[in-house]
Amino acid sequence: MLEIRWHSRAGQGAVTGAKGLADVISTTGKHVQAFAFYGSAKRGASMTAYNRVDDKVIMNHEKYMKPDYVFVIDPALALTGDITLNGKDTTKYIVTTHLTAEELIEKQPKLTGKEVHTVDCITIANETIGRPIPNTPMLGAFMKISGMYDIEFFKESMKRVLKKLPQKIIDANMLAIQRAYDEVK
Repeated sequence: MLEIRWHSRAGQGAVTGAKGLADVISTTGKHVQAFAFYGSAKRGASMTAYNRVDDKVIMNHEKYMKPDYVFVIDPALALTGDITLNGKDTTKYIVTTHLTAEELIEKQPKLTGKEVHTVDCITIANETIGRPIPNTPMLGAFMKISGMYDIEFFKESMKRVLKKLPQKIIDANMLAIQRAYDEVK
């Protein structure tokens, strides 16, 4: 089973990103879960979202997991919280930040020895979508790091997920996904 944990602040799109990823995955015949855990629903409050993916029905509905991937879409959370909690030796961390992986590890020693990838999803979102909502760029970075799906298949699937939005917003999200795919290190 593939498990993903998202760290973000309310309003940054982690829940929507987790549900969008689940929607895309569900079209490929896999079983998937997307859910969130947060206290206050106030914009800016720290929260986590989760995905599980498996070839068989997923009976586990707990938030506790040993994630294969950790997405951090608010850079401050990589420095102030323990994003490595319950991680495995093989967990891959994708963090939105302007820092390189080496600079981030220097500032957050708990990441030492971990596979850390960085990409500035907030800047990408601001420059493409016009708002600091880094969820779709994070998914583009995930497609690159995981190799889960071909980027063109993923973008076409995300267009369907985003179909209720105006076309210019869909197009901007496709640019954001591609940029993060291209820029993740």
